Amino acid sequence: MKSLFGIIVECLSGMKLLLFTIILFHTLALGTARSQEPYNPDSLITVAATVIDGDTLYFVDLPEVEVFSLPCPENRRQRLRQTRTINHVKIAYPYAKLAGMKLREYEEILMAASSDQERKRIMKQAEKELNEQFGDDLRNLTFTQGRILIKLIDRETGETSYDLVRELRGSFTAFFYQAFARIWGFNLKDNYDPEGEDELIEQIVQLIERGQL
Repeated sequence: MKSLFGIIVECLSGMKLLLFTIILFHTLALGTARSQEPYNPDSLITVAATVIDGDTLYFVDLPEVEVFSLPCPENRRQRLRQTRTINHVKIAYPYAKLAGMKLREYEEILMAASSDQERKRIMKQAEKELNEQFGDDLRNLTFTQGRILIKLIDRETGETSYDLVRELRGSFTAFFYQAFARIWGFNLKDNYDPEGEDELIEQIVQLIERGQL
C-alpha cells in the first residue's frame, strides 16, 4: 500500500509531465506555424556583427539616453547645502520663467507703441499690474532666493536685471534700483554662470525642467 507521501510525489510528477507536454506541444506548434509563413525579403534587416569565441555578436545602434542627476554630497554639510539650494531654486525659478514670458509679451506691445510717451505709459502700467499680482510674494523671498532669482532672470532673458530695467525704464531708474539693491546685498548686474559658481543652480533647473524635481 502506497504511503500518502508516495501518492503526493506521483501526483506532482504527473503534473510536471503534463505541464512539460503542454509547453512542448505549444512550442512545436508555434515553430510549425512560423515555418509556414511565406518568405518576405523586405522583413529582413541587415546589421553588422562580429564573431568572438564562436558566438556571433550583433552591432545595433540604440538611441542615446541622457542620464542626469545631482552630484552626491561628500558630507552632511554639503548635503544640507544642496537641499537648501534645491528648495530656494524651486521657489525662485517660476518667477524667473514668468519674467521671461512677460518680457517677451511686453516687448511685442512696446514695439507697436507709436511714441516714447506711450511706451513709458505702458511700462508704468505693466509695473503696477505686476506689483499688484506678485509684489507680496516677491517681497517675501529670502535673501538667497532673491539672489538666485536675479541670476535666473539673466538665464531666462539673456540680460541682467540691471540691463532690463535700463532698457525698459531708463538709466536713471536702473541706477536707482541698483543702488537700492546694493543696500540689501543684491547686485542687479550679476551674470548667470552655469559652468562656474552657478553650476549647482543650473543642475537643479535642468532637473526641474525634466520633471525630476
